[in-house]
Amino acid sequence: MKSWKLVAVSTVGALALTACAASDRDSDGGSTDGASGGGRDTFIFAASSDPAGLDPAFANDGESFRVARQIFEGLVGTEPGTADPAPLLAESWEVSDDGLDYTFQLKEGVKFQDGTDFDGDAVCFNFDRWNNFTGVLQSESLSYYWQKVNGGFATSDVETLNGTGKYESCEAPDASTAVVHLKSPLPELISALSLPSFSMQSPTALEEYDADNVTGEGDAPVLPEYANAHPTGTGPYTFDSWSPGEEVVLVANEDYWGEQGQIKRIVFPIISDATARRQALQAGDIDGYDLVGPADVEALKSDGFQIVNREPFNILYLAMNQAKPELADLRVRQAIAYAINKEALVAQTLPEGTEVATNFVPPSVSGWNADVETYDYDPDKAKALLAEAGQSNLTLDFNYPTNVSRPYMPTPEQVFTAIKADLEAVGITVNAVPDPWNPEYLDKIQGTPDHGLHLLGWTGDYNDTYNFIGVFFGGPSNEWGFDNPAIFQAINDARYVADIDEQKAAYEAANAELLEFLPGIPLAHPVPSLAFKDDVKGYPASPVQDEVYNVITLGS
Repeated sequence: MKSWKLVAVSTVGALALTACAASDRDSDGGSTDGASGGGRDTFIFAASSDPAGLDPAFANDGESFRVARQIFEGLVGTEPGTADPAPLLAESWEVSDDGLDYTFQLKEGVKFQDGTDFDGDAVCFNFDRWNNFTGVLQSESLSYYWQKVNGGFATSDVETLNGTGKYESCEAPDASTAVVHLKSPLPELISALSLPSFSMQSPTALEEYDADNVTGEGDAPVLPEYANAHPTGTGPYTFDSWSPGEEVVLVANEDYWGEQGQIKRIVFPIISDATARRQALQAGDIDGYDLVGPADVEALKSDGFQIVNREPFNILYLAMNQAKPELADLRVRQAIAYAINKEALVAQTLPEGTEVATNFVPPSVSGWNADVETYDYDPDKAKALLAEAGQSNLTLDFNYPTNVSRPYMPTPEQVFTAIKADLEAVGITVNAVPDPWNPEYLDKIQGTPDHGLHLLGWTGDYNDTYNFIGVFFGGPSNEWGFDNPAIFQAINDARYVADIDEQKAAYEAANAELLEFLPGIPLAHPVPSLAFKDDVKGYPASPVQDEVYNVITLGS
């Protein structure tokens, strides 16, 4: 299972790494003086971990994507400030009436960073590359998104992946056109192509550096030289260096087809500890960082730093594992839902601007349903349902993660404490089960039935309902512990409805059915915050983190 867009925030010493950031302030001399003053053209943004690799086709984590978006571009991007798809390397596209043929008109005059032409043949090379991954490349740790979007590969030793994908073929009638043929409709394809995993990469560089020569096993792949030192795209920045555990450095692509902008050099110092990132900003060693803790927001504001919020495109939920017999009773699940004061939870534990959730998708996603059952706070009703179920003395394990801050869950312990108090107020005894995020928590929740109530969430990859409820409820899983073929079928049928209006109605119906069945409780759509020095202007905050730094300006 994909790591839920989650990159662990460890608590081990990253303070020394601020020295790495500081050293970059003067490394280029002249006009590039990092975080130190006027005329600068270096932007220093603290990362919470190393990227997993520099080949975006093998990536599914936020830190890899952050770097990849600077180097690579895809056929499709997003409208600034939204999750909606927009032209990028493809200036336009047309979809056949049967949903099987996608004709992309490509931007002309674009070259990859090694001088290779970006054209229809290059597009087809990339699609064919993804579809023809074999061996270890087919592990979910590497080709997660191609598997989940396309559904399979040209050939595979795994029966469910062998020839089962939607992709049929690609042709290039001329240099400025690429036509992708599907075996059956895939309405989410355009939105999915905005993912960095589907970036266009130079065929020349991929072949020269043997990019598919990955060794090792799926759970511990060894990436080739291309993915560590030669990533080659069409984006505004090129790879300069990567010192694992210390920093990644990018420099301007002087031949970029678009606006280059003021930023000529990007440094991503690796600072894993959240407190250390805040201290590095306050010391002037970095220009900004992500995943700002709610408790730090006001203090940073009062010190003159900027707080930039992303529009929430996420969901924090309380899941109820029905492998536990007591949670298999709908009345118990309903009682838990009525017991939680979501308004108070949001006000007390989550960032300002956070919205209470009613669906397992954000309101901005087509298919969100305003008419689902909402289980408004009613502790008396909760007590009555527990009595009806014969569970007036119910004890439940409550799993929650420690040593982590996620965009949808910046303070897990605080959320746990608030919900625990609500449950105990209606007579439910809570057995706290905390586990470190990495690796214990996800392994336990997603890989075993050994959990009860638990906190988890998701930040959407692209604007499509299936990317939320399909990920959660597209089939049986250890996390939720139930088998409801009708719900699984409804969600998966809706995924492939070609007519947009019909698909929207199908997803609305599926969301209503989910909230009646109540496998878990959607809690909130928290606002993720970033912090910056006061002279950083124009940071392109995106709900799906489609943030490319050539539009940023740095003042004096």
